Amino acid sequence: MASVLKSEELESYRQVLQNLKARLRGDLNQMTDEALRRHQPDSSGNLSNVPLHMADVGTENYDQEFTLGLIENEQGTLDQVYEALGRIDSGTFGRCEECGEAIAKPRLQALPYTAHCIQCARELESRG
Repeated sequence: MASVLKSEELESYRQVLQNLKARLRGDLNQMTDEALRRHQPDSSGNLSNVPLHMADVGTENYDQEFTLGLIENEQGTLDQVYEALGRIDSGTFGRCEECGEAIAKPRLQALPYTAHCIQCARELESRG
């Protein structure tokens, strides 16, 4: 199955994906550091011996869980970026993995890591 994109277009998408990969990896490293509080003297971030109020502990736990959720989402996107780079290497980038049709260029420009055309993506989303 030949690629539907010209080689210069593929290289342009490869560069966009490489840049996105670098940004996501940096974001993930920063959020992981924040979530795990690697740079804090202790895990709670409390610099004094004064006991923490329970509301403060709850807020800190919420913030950590929220950050862990963001990490999970970013990691999923990063995985899709790696898969898209693999599709460029294998010559299948720009084709829907579900139906095999070409993915519209505006969709690829908006989501360069997408593996599905808009119609198949909608159907997959509706199935859950």
